[in-house]
Amino acid sequence: MLTHAQIWRAVDRLAEQHGLSVSALAKRAGLDATTFNRSKREAPDGRARWPSTESIAKILAATGTGLDDFMALIDGTGTARRSIPLIGFAQAGGGGYFDDAGFPVGGSWDEIVFPNVGDEHAYALEIAGDSMLPLYRDGDVVVVSPAAPVRRGDRVVVKTREGEVLAKELKRRTARTVELRSLNSEHPDRLLQEGEIAWIARVLWASQ
Repeated sequence: MLTHAQIWRAVDRLAEQHGLSVSALAKRAGLDATTFNRSKREAPDGRARWPSTESIAKILAATGTGLDDFMALIDGTGTARRSIPLIGFAQAGGGGYFDDAGFPVGGSWDEIVFPNVGDEHAYALEIAGDSMLPLYRDGDVVVVSPAAPVRRGDRVVVKTREGEVLAKELKRRTARTVELRSLNSEHPDRLLQEGEIAWIARVLWASQ
């Protein structure tokens, strides 16, 4: 599973690879110079902060680095890769693709090759439509881990028992309800009862 330390280490190595400080890398990508500073990697309460998918996408574009190459920077030697299921959002809402725990089952899907994220049940979802703009666009692929712990502030994919599939940010979860913040300001936030949810899984990565 990708960790906070691994992602930041890859950012540091990308900067070094191009002879840049992390501040210079951020500026080259059109970001604030402090975006990747060490002070930005933890909240005042010590909670880990992750770089945004948008900031990673911008530094990859600015340095001409592919996602595969960036993933290889995580451990400095390359990352083991394997095929994972690629499922469309429309397919995800139908039956036969997931078991009751939200693990992909069957096999009637496409596959993509992706670095091993440490969850044998990880899969990829292809975004369709504009309901998740500006974070995820039509055609983007998000890698999802059903086994990863889900915490407040995580980007998640939720499937309801009625078959609706949502990509949102987890705002709050209690024993009875799940509050989801919409990624697109034109779409409302959602409040679901626990009994309405078939499964919820954390988004680990988005390739854009």
